[in-house]
Amino acid sequence: MWIYEKKLQYPVRVSKCDPRVARYLVEQYGGADGELSAALRYLNQRYSIPDKVIGLLTDIGTEEFAHLEMIATMIYKLTKDATPRQLEEAGLGSNYVNHDNGLFYANSAGVPWTAAYIGTKGDPLADLYEDIAAEEKARATYQWIIDMTDDVDLQDGLKFLREREIVHAMRFKEAVEILKADRDTKKVF
Repeated sequence: MWIYEKKLQYPVRVSKCDPRVARYLVEQYGGADGELSAALRYLNQRYSIPDKVIGLLTDIGTEEFAHLEMIATMIYKLTKDATPRQLEEAGLGSNYVNHDNGLFYANSAGVPWTAAYIGTKGDPLADLYEDIAAEEKARATYQWIIDMTDDVDLQDGLKFLREREIVHAMRFKEAVEILKADRDTKKVF
């Protein structure tokens, strides 16, 4: 089903070791509105969506996995040279004790990822509105993380991800209009 190219969707560059920012990025790795949740949400919802927009959910869901890979790379680069003390000071001490510098699906507060993060109703319009909200929340989080770092190289990758969230929200809004038009012309889903 997929062809995997062994390269990131967009280059990830980091200028310095910064475990504090890595901790914030963990939110986009394993948080409720992060990339894992988005990927699984969209790939799950596609089973109860009309054929006209199923491809959109598949495309965006798989792209979210590419974003997850970028986030993991950012976190790794931000922490690879950190001392245990620096990790502890950044709030990543318990992660270090449990996983060293290995990634664990949790939010920035350390709460493990849960399937409860995946919103699905089975109603195509309700699910698409949920998806729009999820993309807007992710966009906002990326902006706040951009604001929290002075690393222009890291900001570049984060801005790419922020812009992709905007595009995804726009695509979901287009899908809503397509389904509303079908509903209004009695092509009920």
